[in-house]
Amino acid sequence: MASEWGAVDLQFRWVVLAVLLWWLMLRRWEANGTLDRWNASRALGIILMVRTQRGLGLLERLAKPRRFWRAYGEVATWVCVSTMLLAGLLVVLSFGITMLEGGATDPPPPSELVAIPGLNPVIPLGWGAIAFVVALVIHEFGHGLLARGHGMRVRSFGLLQLGPVPLGAFAEPQSDELMRAPRRERLRMFAAGPATNLFAAMALLLLLGGLAGQFSAADDGVHIRGVVVGTGAEDAGLAPWDRIVAIDEHTVVNDADFRAALDGHAAGETVVLRVVNLEGDERSVEATLTDKHAHFAEDGWTEKQLEAAGIVEGDAFLGVQQVADGTIGIDRLAGPLAPGVEAPLATRLMATPIHALTLIFVPFELQGVAMHPIEEGMLAAGEGLIAGLLGLDGMLMLVNLMFWLIWVNLLLGFTNLIPMVPFDGGHMFRDVTHGSLESVRRIGKKTRLFALSGHRTEAMATRATSMTSLGLFLMLVLMILVPYIR
Repeated sequence: MASEWGAVDLQFRWVVLAVLLWWLMLRRWEANGTLDRWNASRALGIILMVRTQRGLGLLERLAKPRRFWRAYGEVATWVCVSTMLLAGLLVVLSFGITMLEGGATDPPPPSELVAIPGLNPVIPLGWGAIAFVVALVIHEFGHGLLARGHGMRVRSFGLLQLGPVPLGAFAEPQSDELMRAPRRERLRMFAAGPATNLFAAMALLLLLGGLAGQFSAADDGVHIRGVVVGTGAEDAGLAPWDRIVAIDEHTVVNDADFRAALDGHAAGETVVLRVVNLEGDERSVEATLTDKHAHFAEDGWTEKQLEAAGIVEGDAFLGVQQVADGTIGIDRLAGPLAPGVEAPLATRLMATPIHALTLIFVPFELQGVAMHPIEEGMLAAGEGLIAGLLGLDGMLMLVNLMFWLIWVNLLLGFTNLIPMVPFDGGHMFRDVTHGSLESVRRIGKKTRLFALSGHRTEAMATRATSMTSLGLFLMLVLMILVPYIR
């Protein structure tokens, strides 16, 4: 552990030195007029804001169906307001959990606290950088389209740089037009960026579900990810990633075959398994089946839960965990959209946004990859059109690109909806709060129970936004610091 932290400390010293050199370069370019020639400026001392008029012509053409974009903005507003409230609630809940359990686990290395591809160990440099650039362009184009849809002029697009690393992007509307715009139009404009990221992630996830159907398992049989101690599987010498291809005389091609083969046996019986390990060596072993009901009862399952799962006394239990076909890697990414899922299409589509949230944790669980390398090795190209055109390697590259685009778009969309300034969620929170206070003011005026002025409601909304932003910022800082302090 000490050597790991020493390596991290050395890495961050180089990062600090690089940032210092970058700051000196920016100061030099600012002094000799280089930044002016580039139509660029400095922000926060070390961030380079590079502006360009490229893309404005395309923006103008795309924004012409203004009624469509206004309707799009209305949908985006409803999606983002509900997501903004959820994001704020998650920050508060996470803060509470951290305060209660902050010292229960070791703090993460400092490199995991920055979302910089290549520096953060769970965000690969190649796929991460590509996905961040694409997601940032999508985000700012969404803002620009709604600004033009409501008649606000966009002065330029731009990129925020820290050295060669893109930190963000921006669409720069005329500030006076933005402030004079009706509150509802401004709210739509702020919602458009994160909503476009979230919608793009959902669209890509649908495409990923279609791509999953182009894969097939390289070999028949089911793979196991774990072995339960004290069961027939352990006694037979089974190990994680072993592939079971037959049980007695029953050939096992997939998970359904595995379950059907065991259904014909009871606890206490002995079966012969034909097993292939990762090296491709095949062997036959005997395993004595234990009682599935007793195993799960010992794990804390209640009788009601066992009954609901259809588990009764005497059911055969081999003692293996996470039994799956060879396509488990891509099926896990596709979730409810995987080809083997037996559910109505409407149900699968409704479950897709929930599944998308689980994908955020995949790089942390697998240390920066979309699929476990062994699970990638279980795949083969199927018989579809895309499989024929791209082959296995091409499809795996496409899966990685789509996954990281989904991941970064989700991350960017949700982060920007935290209700704190300067995020889009903070600006939306102010306008939503102001709108609610205006409704209260009108009720008070109509009923003559109380009186609020328009200036008063605006000041109250601004104050509420400032206090909320400060509170959430302190929570985020403490969530980062508490594991190190304890």
